[in-house]
Amino acid sequence: MFVRTQSLPQTPQRPMTVRVHTPIGSAVVLWHGGPQGADGQHLVEWTVDEDIHWGQNTRPASSAEAELRQEDDRVIMRGRLHLTDDGAAYLQMGHWSVLLDLESPIPSSMDESWVEISLGTESVALHPYRT
Repeated sequence: MFVRTQSLPQTPQRPMTVRVHTPIGSAVVLWHGGPQGADGQHLVEWTVDEDIHWGQNTRPASSAEAELRQEDDRVIMRGRLHLTDDGAAYLQMGHWSVLLDLESPIPSSMDESWVEISLGTESVALHPYRT
């Protein structure tokens, strides 16, 4: 998916972060591209480096509409959850999907339902595609 990224002030001890702007919202996430490319339009892949815990950082959504937003040091992703036959899952957010690692089982009744996932800012990253 194409997104617009905006570099943020950096500190030497922390990984590089950007504010990502998408059609469904914006949030601060890690940037896994070069510093010279942190500002601009990019085709990206999203990764989540935090396990999904049903009932803790993942719950049914109150709205059936994709959303990305920032709440303090958390990235909130709302989308349609899809469970796979091999025990994995992905979140469909608008025109893109994000693969998820499951720490605890998600009830099978939640397959294809709308959920909201709350993740630490440093657990969500963008990887720009090289063309």
